[in-house]
Amino acid sequence: MRVSGSIGLVAAGMALGIVATAIYLSPPRPVIAASNDRYQDYIMATGAVSINPRIQTDGVWLLDYRAGKLLGTVIDRSQGKIVGWAEVDLTTEFNLKAQQDVHFLMTCGYVTQGQSALYLAETSTGQFGVYTMVPGPNGNGLVIRRHDLTTFRQPVAAPAPAPGQPPLPAPGPLPGPGQPPQQPPLPLPAPGALPAPGVTSPPSTNPGLPVLRPSK
Repeated sequence: MRVSGSIGLVAAGMALGIVATAIYLSPPRPVIAASNDRYQDYIMATGAVSINPRIQTDGVWLLDYRAGKLLGTVIDRSQGKIVGWAEVDLTTEFNLKAQQDVHFLMTCGYVTQGQSALYLAETSTGQFGVYTMVPGPNGNGLVIRRHDLTTFRQPVAAPAPAPGQPPLPAPGPLPGPGQPPQQPPLPLPAPGALPAPGVTSPPSTNPGLPVLRPSK
């Protein structure tokens, strides 16, 4: 009994030692934090950017509504300063018109160790893009790389008129300053609907309408 008990204790100790060694020798997992904020015409988000695999680098994304641009930069940890700005023209990227009413949403997500991606959505046109920041040519500067640009919603088509009904008329132009709005033309009565000369039409029996009587 004592021999079997001693063997069990030795086996349990060896198992605990193996587990402790595996935990000790496993590489530490860095804490990946991402956040975003918005104020009026600007949106800012942060996420990890892998410029140098040996150094953890934090990336900053800034969307400027007024300029219509997506900006990106990283923080140089050795100097404590930003490394220039890379930019993307959102008007060209999303095929938007000047002064078009748009609404952007963006946030960063974890892709791999030391690297995150920016997810950018435009809700008016239903477009969705994925971007990362990578080193520029020959390792100089930064470049914003687009990985995908797709749609999450198709444009809603106008409903077709029901069978037997004429299509709706096209909207007319808006009235200018000081001009009354244009009214659609009233339908003309069918031939024979008007009373003959000298014949007075009977008064309307609809209680909701006023009765007009000829003056004497």
